[in-house]
Amino acid sequence: MRLPLSRPSGVPLLRSALLDEFDGLFHAFTTRNGGISAAPYATLNLGLHVGDAAAAVVANRAAVAAALGVDGRAFVLTDQVHGADVAVVGRADRGRGAERLATAVPGCDVLVTAEPGVALVVLVADCVPILLADPVGRIAAAVHAGWRGTVAGAAGAAVRAMVALGSRPGDVRAAIGPCIGVDHYGVGENVAEAVAAAWPGDAARWIVRAGGGAAFDLAGANRDQLVAAGLAREHVAACGSSTAGDVGTWFSHRAEGGRTGRQAGIIGWSAGANG
Repeated sequence: MRLPLSRPSGVPLLRSALLDEFDGLFHAFTTRNGGISAAPYATLNLGLHVGDAAAAVVANRAAVAAALGVDGRAFVLTDQVHGADVAVVGRADRGRGAERLATAVPGCDVLVTAEPGVALVVLVADCVPILLADPVGRIAAAVHAGWRGTVAGAAGAAVRAMVALGSRPGDVRAAIGPCIGVDHYGVGENVAEAVAAAWPGDAARWIVRAGGGAAFDLAGANRDQLVAAGLAREHVAACGSSTAGDVGTWFSHRAEGGRTGRQAGIIGWSAGANG
């Protein structure tokens, strides 16, 4: 990943070198900095559902759109439910969830588009944001994967949806954004057992046991699932930043006691100068 880049708007963005090479593709992971929200949502909270003032969130989203150089009306958000259901969206869906929760795409955690000018947005604060791009078919996807979504196979579902739209897995690149690191993500036996049941033989790679407890490597599990879905390992890049380990840069639901904001993963193919 590249270091955060400060744009004229003052909003720092983290971009993946793996995705940066493709003309017409815009993408970014936001941080918690550069916005106007007050504590505990300070400052670039992008979640309308966490208790922050809606006007501040909408203004923050507009600032992010400006930093990306896209039209904020192109944003498409979903009512995330910690699963693996997919919604294929297009230009007719632009603006869904951008200013009001009620208009968000309902009940899914994966957004996919084959149309330009659509900005797919997922919100996280420890869960894994994954951005996928097929530069040949010009198809994009954004994934929100917490432990439930990871167990359900949200990353693989995104790749299958892209394939259904014409992608070849070998053409797809994936950037795994900032999420809670394994050193900060202790989990109960219910989670360890769910991972073992969903992915027999793989749980030992992703569930780390030490001191009588268990921790879940969310980023590693999603990386391996993307490779299992057909992506070349060298076409999957992980940020490596732990949200819970750096609350000066990232929002962390766990480290901040559950009351905090949300950062975003955003991706899409440009339809022209205005995105």
